Amino acid sequence: MSCVQTIQDYALRSMGIGERLLPRSDFTLCEQIVLIGSGLLWNIYFGVLALLIGFVLATALALAKASPRRLLRKPAEWFVFVFRGSPLFIQFFLAYQAFVLLPRSGIEIELGITTITAQTGWLTKAWAGALIVLILNTSAYSAEIFHGALRSVPRRDMEAADAYGLTGWSRFRKITWPTMLRLAWPSYTNEAIFLFHATTLVFFSSFPAWQQRGDALYYANYFADKTFNPFVPYPIVAVYFIALSLCVIGLFGAVNRRLNRHLPGQDRPRLRLRLNLIR
Repeated sequence: MSCVQTIQDYALRSMGIGERLLPRSDFTLCEQIVLIGSGLLWNIYFGVLALLIGFVLATALALAKASPRRLLRKPAEWFVFVFRGSPLFIQFFLAYQAFVLLPRSGIEIELGITTITAQTGWLTKAWAGALIVLILNTSAYSAEIFHGALRSVPRRDMEAADAYGLTGWSRFRKITWPTMLRLAWPSYTNEAIFLFHATTLVFFSSFPAWQQRGDALYYANYFADKTFNPFVPYPIVAVYFIALSLCVIGLFGAVNRRLNRHLPGQDRPRLRLRLNLIR
């Protein structure tokens, strides 16, 4: 089988498009590269959606944590503490066990005149259950970053906003939120990179890969088991994630330049990559 044919058969296999059966023997380097790259689509899916949804939730948590109201501040503080204080793998395990305990037939919701059954089976699937865990985890870490940036907003910026008569939502939208993002963005970039790396833990979690449609590490493990040689598939995974990290750095770097476009060139902060070795 030529490499072009391999790409046609397996490039989108993890999405359910193409050849259904995995190769059984005589594995070529092209097959390993293509199939692992196909699985990487799931890692990108987890990372992108977790970042987008987690960003919104993290902003809300940061504001709640900075609120003088105890009813808003305390739940946000405990949420951040629990998800930052426990290992991500344990969160995957507990979430899966909790989703499995839900009734298979769904949860019935009484609305008085009628009853609605909310299906729960989809929560045990990796595309949903694992995504929820990643969203909650990155929200907690990002919220702590945003909260620190929120507290670091220069007082003179707030005084200037008051002088211009900006209050409430207008002051937050035009002054507080952009300044918070500008201060938090370098650290948030590192959180985004780590989040994409953390998507590999989905393979080790209890969430099953349906019809062998797993992530990059799933296919790398498959080839390592069949060939008894881990020094080909796992470096391929590493190269893919290095390339993915470079894409994230480039994209977030462009956003960082956009956020700091009003500053003189020498005063614009540059992104510095700090890898999280332990979390």
